[in-house]
Amino acid sequence: MTSTEDRPAADASPSFRLAFVPGVTPGKWVRIWQERFPAVPLTLVQVPAPEATALLRAGGADAALLRMPVDGDDLSAIPLYTETTVVVVPRDHLLTAVDEVPVEELAGELVLHPLDDPLEWEHPPGLPAIERPATTADAIELVAAGVGLVAVPQSLARLHHRRDLTFRPLLDVPASRVALSWPEEHTTDLVDAFIGIVRGRTANSTRGRLAATPAPAKPKGKGADAKSAPRKAAAKSGSGGKGARGTTGGPKGTKGGKASGGAKGAKRGKPRRRS
Repeated sequence: MTSTEDRPAADASPSFRLAFVPGVTPGKWVRIWQERFPAVPLTLVQVPAPEATALLRAGGADAALLRMPVDGDDLSAIPLYTETTVVVVPRDHLLTAVDEVPVEELAGELVLHPLDDPLEWEHPPGLPAIERPATTADAIELVAAGVGLVAVPQSLARLHHRRDLTFRPLLDVPASRVALSWPEEHTTDLVDAFIGIVRGRTANSTRGRLAATPAPAKPKGKGADAKSAPRKAAAKSGSGGKGARGTTGGPKGTKGGKASGGAKGAKRGKPRRRS
């Protein structure tokens, strides 16, 4: 006999935890999840890029949207898209005169490389700084202060947007690839369902193991019935009113029903001659 402790909690409500690194926007996939699985809450967990894989291994999230590479055979990863690399510069910088910047143009510039740099440089461009900033946000603050430039994925340039800074696409440099990653040994039905969403599977796809349960649609014609209800009630009341008037006046052919007509007939007839 199985004890209560050994049985899975059948009534436990499932939930899905999705981690994401700065700059990545999971909104469109979250909306699809909420439409397909309204009974399964999706919780977003923002995590610094260097800590994303550690969070997955520790069980802090079921899956994560992070930047490649993903180290270790224990984590699966599906590449999703590649970001454009840009160089962030002050608005009055000479490089703003062009639409795209060849990497050679950075040769004489001080280029900052933060410790959390998501780009894999074989030979970093520009002149190196004496000290590397701790984060991309710190590097962009230094650019705003007039201390060098920084190359980042476009999403991070937008995330740390400032009015006194702008950016231009940088040519012939490494690019950041965003991927969906999860622990290989924990490929649950919920993880498989989210994989289906990011891969563009439809709600009717048979490949997903978690059945989609969309929110019940509102009954058709409910609004029309609500609007027509007063009319129907008025019609019924009007029908009853006619019956009531008929009762008061009496049905046709009866004394009550001809009372009005009889009076009119007496007025139209010839006056009776007195004897």
